[in-house]
Amino acid sequence: MSEDSKQISSKEYIAHINEYSGQVQSVKEHSENTAKLCREFSVPELADFMYALGLQHDIGKYQRSFQKRIRGANVRVEHSGCGALAAEEQYPVPMSLMMAYCIAGHHSGIPDGGFANDTADVVTLAGRLKRTFEDFGIYKDDLELPEVNAKEWVSFLVRDFERRPEMLVDKFAFLTRYAFSCLVDADSMDTADFCKAKELPKRLRADFEECLDKVIRKFDSFVCETKLQKARSLLQEQAFARARKDGEIYLMNMPTGSGKTLASVKVALERAVAGKKKRIIYVIPYNSIIEQTAEVFGNLFGDDMEILRHQSTFSYEDTENISEDYRESAKTAMENWDAPFIITTAVQFFESVYSNKRGKLRKMHNMADSILIFDEAHLMPQDYLQPCLQAIAFLTRYLHSEAVFLTATMPDYRRLIQTYALPDANIIDLIEDRSQFKQFQKCRYTYLGEIDSISLLTHAHNSPSKLMIVNKKATARKLYQECSGLKFHLSTYMTSLDRTRVLGDIRTELRRLEEDYPNLENVPEERRITIVSTSLIEAGVDLDVHTVYRETAGLDSILQAGGRCNREGKRAMADVFIFDLADEAKRGPEDEKRSIARKLLDGYPDIADNKCIEEYYDRLYFMNEEQIQKNTLCREGSRLESIPFKSYAEKFEIIDSRTFSLVVPQDEYSRNLVEALRYTKAGNIRKLQKYCCTIQRWELEDLIRQYAVEDFGTGIYCLTNTDYYDRELGITFEAKDYFL
Repeated sequence: MSEDSKQISSKEYIAHINEYSGQVQSVKEHSENTAKLCREFSVPELADFMYALGLQHDIGKYQRSFQKRIRGANVRVEHSGCGALAAEEQYPVPMSLMMAYCIAGHHSGIPDGGFANDTADVVTLAGRLKRTFEDFGIYKDDLELPEVNAKEWVSFLVRDFERRPEMLVDKFAFLTRYAFSCLVDADSMDTADFCKAKELPKRLRADFEECLDKVIRKFDSFVCETKLQKARSLLQEQAFARARKDGEIYLMNMPTGSGKTLASVKVALERAVAGKKKRIIYVIPYNSIIEQTAEVFGNLFGDDMEILRHQSTFSYEDTENISEDYRESAKTAMENWDAPFIITTAVQFFESVYSNKRGKLRKMHNMADSILIFDEAHLMPQDYLQPCLQAIAFLTRYLHSEAVFLTATMPDYRRLIQTYALPDANIIDLIEDRSQFKQFQKCRYTYLGEIDSISLLTHAHNSPSKLMIVNKKATARKLYQECSGLKFHLSTYMTSLDRTRVLGDIRTELRRLEEDYPNLENVPEERRITIVSTSLIEAGVDLDVHTVYRETAGLDSILQAGGRCNREGKRAMADVFIFDLADEAKRGPEDEKRSIARKLLDGYPDIADNKCIEEYYDRLYFMNEEQIQKNTLCREGSRLESIPFKSYAEKFEIIDSRTFSLVVPQDEYSRNLVEALRYTKAGNIRKLQKYCCTIQRWELEDLIRQYAVEDFGTGIYCLTNTDYYDRELGITFEAKDYFL
């Protein structure tokens, strides 16, 4: 021990100073508090390990130079590597390796493992552990590191993968991110509690039993007289009965119109109450669906459930009609998901699990001991299907959560999970008897073949209300411009604000049409409604039109489009027409999903038949193993000491990074936010989300060349010439013409 270290008694080693009160927290106190919280957050199998991890994380603060820095000296000190070195000294491999990843990265993020020949200037774990640190050995006089049963720890690590070493890398990485999550949240919470200027917000609350009672009363209130209503009730009762079995993953395959959303939340509440689970996390594929889901649950549960919404397009700062206490509690809960009921997106969920960063991973440990509902589960991205399924399988097996997959077009998830994620996963089909599905077949699907846009519009002309869905935004715009009469356009070229407005207008006109023409007969031409949209309208948008036209796409997309047709079953049968646009058919390579669907259109008289859906997913997934597994983590690094945590996290993107959000100021509030961005170079993108549209990189570059877009050096791109935006069409890419 150096003479410098001896000059400070252990009680004087400072971790934090409260800038408001001047009070001092010692390294020992902070380390022990963090260790206790780590253990409290942990699943029982890792509790002792987590305590040891928390106790060691700030050992580097025992360096003399750090103590000078915290007392005001202008010196730069790295402290996180010291705890990693201490772990290597105190605990056996691979336990010490997991600790080292977590402790070395607890500020900057879990690093790549690197290689034995990495030098000290390389930012991998291997490189950082070769750096020279001041003597920090005084920690041994201050902290008593506990023993951790290495045999039990290793047994938990290798469980299920004794004969599959390649998968062991994935499990080790998963548990490392989980341990990191416990550590950084414990560290953040103790630091915030000590350094606070005022009382921290209270935790959001919920009464699961009272909410379950409300859901039961809701189901009891439903009328059950028609064949459709009776079929819906039979399916729901089948799901509820089978959900009483103990499982890890539950598959709820129910047709559109069968009440899946409400049924899923009843199952979730029953499982949460029975298993004393901490929270329910409702995962939705798109931001656009969250609004109506949150509204449904909010209206149903009222004050018995304080719901946390975590999505990129929503800001609690701008939300009206909520109390200040609720606002502050929700904003805090968004950091670590310490809330009883969370509604979020698949992007938020999976990119958090596979992140390496403190801010995102902090919430991962609160996915444990939870009920996880995946709405529209078939929309999990194919390129990342293996890691997504594996994350769910590991959360349910090792962190004691339960998952519910919810969709009307269910892939063979049992086989997929057992093939690509966890061989003996305990999976329960909530719907085994599908005989009632035929009652929900309210549409016939007809393939028109190749057709030009004029012929398509002529074919659709007499329909009182029709929804025409195409694959490209430019196609939607062109088709909309060729339409006549009462028409609406939807695409992500439009801002979220305008899409919401247009959807509201569509619902109003559809309602008026039914009121004025109850049988939808003899509707005059000027009252016939045409909606032209991209696929954004397919999932979760509650519309009911007379006829649907869908450009060929994946079978799941076609059937989702059909779910907008005759949705309430008011007619015995309605029509969904599938087509190839003549101009589009000659452009570019064939999309795989589209190609498979087109072959099935020729082979099946009814593409909504379960056998057709099964064959579609078999062709898509089980004949394409390389595509499914190309982004598996263990392919990136096959040794525990070389796992590329940082590199893999940066690569893991569910949403295509080649697209950009463009802010379009549309009112005084948004214009003020953009002006503040221009002059302060700082802004809150979440406040601007509803004013954003989505464009490709080359489209953004084209607008920049035309001096229509600037980012003011912030990376937040804003449309500065609003002549390039039309409220019905969205971004136009060329200015309006003016005639003098």
